[in-house]
Amino acid sequence: MRREDLADADCGIAQALGVLGDWWTFLIVRDVAGGTTRFDALQRELGVSRRALTERLGALVEHGVLERRPYSRHPPRYDYLLTGKGEGLLPVLIALQEWGTKHLMGDGELTATADAGSAEARRAHDLIGRRLPEAVLPGVDGHPVPVAATGAWSVLYLFPGAYAPGTQGYPPAWSEIPGARGCTLESTTYAKRHPDFQAAGVRVYGISTQRPDQLADFSAYAGLPFPLLSDQDGRLAAGLLLPVFRAGGMTRFKRLTLLVDPQAVVRAVQFPVTDPAGSVEEMLTLAREHATIPG
Repeated sequence: MRREDLADADCGIAQALGVLGDWWTFLIVRDVAGGTTRFDALQRELGVSRRALTERLGALVEHGVLERRPYSRHPPRYDYLLTGKGEGLLPVLIALQEWGTKHLMGDGELTATADAGSAEARRAHDLIGRRLPEAVLPGVDGHPVPVAATGAWSVLYLFPGAYAPGTQGYPPAWSEIPGARGCTLESTTYAKRHPDFQAAGVRVYGISTQRPDQLADFSAYAGLPFPLLSDQDGRLAAGLLLPVFRAGGMTRFKRLTLLVDPQAVVRAVQFPVTDPAGSVEEMLTLAREHATIPG
């Protein structure tokens, strides 16, 4: 169906569905956001026919959701990459993921954690061996930081939300959401252990969906010696299909930690994290073990 054929021409939902009219199209955008950008790789991941994939990629390019970037002239081959218009769909993917996890695979209850045997936990641990997508996230000063191009071993700990006292932040009944509390304790424990991570040659990054200014206030209050990064636009959340929940009118990470090698490949995952301080000690042990492996 073409957008001009839709009867409800003034409805944004109807117009969007004119572009994203079937589930294959959403899954293509999902996989491209995750770093699968070439035709053959997309076909392998999705199991869709070449004809169907060609049609949908062509339509997404036509509508400006994807752009083609050549990586081979003979024969002609292309990477399919999200445009700015396509990146605008990332919050939609995250919302669909959160709704499906909460209401279709879960019991509909609000939670900031998950069971160890849950689909979310399996999906999180399936990240081991996967390369991070090319996500560039703003730091507390607003300057972009490419999380997949550090060239060193890195720990990325993702947390629901942490705020400096006296600032507007935590939503009502925050402490009643299972798994939400403990972000300050986790961050200050990483700060305490930061010299040990440095000695092991491992960088530490804290990542939240909060705004950079909120993270700047918290970082100054807690005296953190490592960067905090903002995924407020959902680039990392959508690219890795990370576990999230909604509270206080915003999407937030469920507490999760990744150990990433210098080639930006995930080597270890902590999820669910039920002991924020203890998880730091466990990650330090993992980091020391992995970072000393030659190559």
